[in-house]
Amino acid sequence: METLDLETLKYPIGRFVPPTSVSGEQLERYINDIKGFPEDLKKEVANLTDEQLDTRYRPDGWTLRQVVHHCADSHMNSFIRFKLALTENKPTIKPYEEALWAELPDTKEMPINSSLEILNGLHKRWSVLLESFTERELARTYIHPEHNKESTLAQVIANYSWHCKHHLAHITTTKQTYNWR
Repeated sequence: METLDLETLKYPIGRFVPPTSVSGEQLERYINDIKGFPEDLKKEVANLTDEQLDTRYRPDGWTLRQVVHHCADSHMNSFIRFKLALTENKPTIKPYEEALWAELPDTKEMPINSSLEILNGLHKRWSVLLESFTERELARTYIHPEHNKESTLAQVIANYSWHCKHHLAHITTTKQTYNWR
């Protein structure tokens, strides 16, 4: 089994660096990452056993099961934040305690199929919404109160492209570490 340092285990694709601007080509790639995530995730977890799903991707980290459920929780919150930013002027979004959500029984114990189904339907709707954005809508913002930071929807799209790849890498790296096929 290969040993990776904690930073690499936490951030297998590196930490998110917000872009200062997003080109049309970048935006298309980001949206395609979000659009394809449910299928990519489904392929990676398709043959994992319950024991494998209950494996932590790093010491003191979440299990792969928790990662899958977290993605559903996180992406539902993001979708709602997008809608708030599109329908309100610079709304302050509601943060949530993702670490505590990951400890709830529906995240720690449930099979992952329900979250895979949520992600599939949610990403279909989210992709239609994202692909419809005009330059004006991409420039709309919301404020995250934890950092008191205003982000454009274009920046948030980049963040969720990264988020998809980040958590997918938690699963693929764990599979490689344990030589699961």
